[in-house]
Amino acid sequence: MKSIKKFDYYILLEKITPLIAVICALLVGAIVIIMIGENPVFVYKTLFSYAIGNRDGWGNVLFRATPLIFTGLAVAFAFRCGLFNIGGEGQMYIGAFLAAWVGFTFTTLPAFILIPLCILAAAAGGALWAAVPGILKAKIGVHEVIITIMMNWIAASLSFYLALVYKAPATEAMIAAGVKQMIPHTKEIAQAARLPRLYTILNSINIDFPAHNQVNVSFFIAIGVAILAYYILWKTNLGYEIRAVGYNSLAAEYGGISVAKNIVLTMVISGAFAGLVGTNEVMGYKYRWRQEIFTGLGFNGIAVALLGKNHPLGVVLAAILFGILNYGGAIVNIYTKGRIPRELIMVLQAVIVIFVVISDEVVKRLIRQRRKLV
Repeated sequence: MKSIKKFDYYILLEKITPLIAVICALLVGAIVIIMIGENPVFVYKTLFSYAIGNRDGWGNVLFRATPLIFTGLAVAFAFRCGLFNIGGEGQMYIGAFLAAWVGFTFTTLPAFILIPLCILAAAAGGALWAAVPGILKAKIGVHEVIITIMMNWIAASLSFYLALVYKAPATEAMIAAGVKQMIPHTKEIAQAARLPRLYTILNSINIDFPAHNQVNVSFFIAIGVAILAYYILWKTNLGYEIRAVGYNSLAAEYGGISVAKNIVLTMVISGAFAGLVGTNEVMGYKYRWRQEIFTGLGFNGIAVALLGKNHPLGVVLAAILFGILNYGGAIVNIYTKGRIPRELIMVLQAVIVIFVVISDEVVKRLIRQRRKLV
């Protein structure tokens, strides 16, 4: 009886390893802050109070969390099938560009048609880009990590070229000053293709919200996608097959499940999730495809998925935590006049992931040992 209770304790411990990892990372961060010569209590108090202590802070946190929810779900969904989709960056580039292209091409369409069309284009772009490594993996066994990394480079270069093809015309002021367009970006999407920002909705129902805040309807799309991912994985036959392939592909195939079909479908759905980053960055923020707004979002999704234990709810919570660290870190950098660098937040995020991996492995070994004794 005692061994069974201890076994249950280890299972509970496995579920809270992300929380343990976050606490340990904050302690490591505190040590670094002390070494820099600052007060960690003041730094963390400033970070969290400005990030989640008011509506403007929450808006900035959710805005930063939104693309991480999409890319985190993309990685987590693929993990459930035993796949490592490291190509979220490329899928995001292509999906976002297609959303922008539809938005600045079909400018005469009304909003109730153009907005869904742009969203579908973003998802389709990511899905098509992820289908290539999915098919190669399923048909000839090429490892998806190699292909998705290569596809990232192709997507970056292709979208860069297309941005030059569809670049925004120079303004009169730029022509007069002889200034060239330094950062590749496309024409602006039509007004009808733009997602409403949250302040327009809240202020219309007499809830005061800062007009400069950039959080938009894409956040609710991300939450809807998280619910969809959960429904597919745990409430459908497809989800059962995907998880079965992820647990043991040979056993799944012996049970009559098509491994190749599920690999391709998983990559397509995963890519669609990554492509939907365009709803936030293009349709809700810059209103155009612009190269620098996507940097690192695809790879940060891997960390979000690991911290979220590859569960849609965990991904949402992990993305919000990363949003808090990202925005709060910028505020701390300002309030300490640069003495606490923003790079410290990158260190914290990396340390969190390291502790998640370590604590996960330690707990799994304890559970395996306990199972032998039960």
